[in-house]
Amino acid sequence: MVILDPALDPLVDLSRRLGAPAMEAALLGEGNTSVREGGAMRVKASGAVLGEATDADFVRVELDAALALISDPDAGDAEVDAFFSAIAEVEGRRPSVEALLHVVIYAETDAAVIAHSHPTSVNAILCSRSAELLVDGALFPDQIVVLGARPLLVPYIDPGIRLAREARTLLRAHIAEHGIPRVIYLRNHGMFALGATPGQVLGATAMAQKCAKAIIGAQAVGGVEFMPAEEVARIDSRPDEKYRRALLAAAEGDAR
Repeated sequence: MVILDPALDPLVDLSRRLGAPAMEAALLGEGNTSVREGGAMRVKASGAVLGEATDADFVRVELDAALALISDPDAGDAEVDAFFSAIAEVEGRRPSVEALLHVVIYAETDAAVIAHSHPTSVNAILCSRSAELLVDGALFPDQIVVLGARPLLVPYIDPGIRLAREARTLLRAHIAEHGIPRVIYLRNHGMFALGATPGQVLGATAMAQKCAKAIIGAQAVGGVEFMPAEEVARIDSRPDEKYRRALLAAAEGDAR
């Protein structure tokens, strides 16, 4: 196992941990990470390898400018290409194609850090006919504490501006009904973890992987048995669980 320098930039550290082979979450150029920086974000450059990330592998994107592009009904692939090319002229590299979805999430939620990855077990379910098993219920209490009671599932949409627009519509509806999700699953694609710290999104990714493995195992021995809905709601709202959730978030931030 590679021991990381604790003085590394937190976003670089998160990226390397997310891309480590043991996480089974990102190979080669898969996945991307970002952090909110005031009115901008720093996000992985296209083609960069998470497990080998350095500070030079991230570019700055102004959120308002990107939101204006997403909200322009006449903008398409050509306009996105021009926007990313302009960023490359300043930053030296282009953002990941999924950077626009990061922009939407920052605009619609209070997330400070985002980690997008393709965990093997999570994708096994997302690429199956039973993707709803990831969001239809909870298997055990710690899943609720770490991932929340209501993750969001988005249908497959080609990554880029169309995904950003349609995901924004679904995210707004989800927030209005259930609150901000801690995890967003994308069918036939992967997952986004939203959090306040790098450690929090890394922990959410690991918990999602564990849940997916439990679902696959449960299906093999007779089928998934979710916790009763009233118990899920109770755990999600219990004061002691909210306290434990806050402690976990603080510990995850310290343990980066």
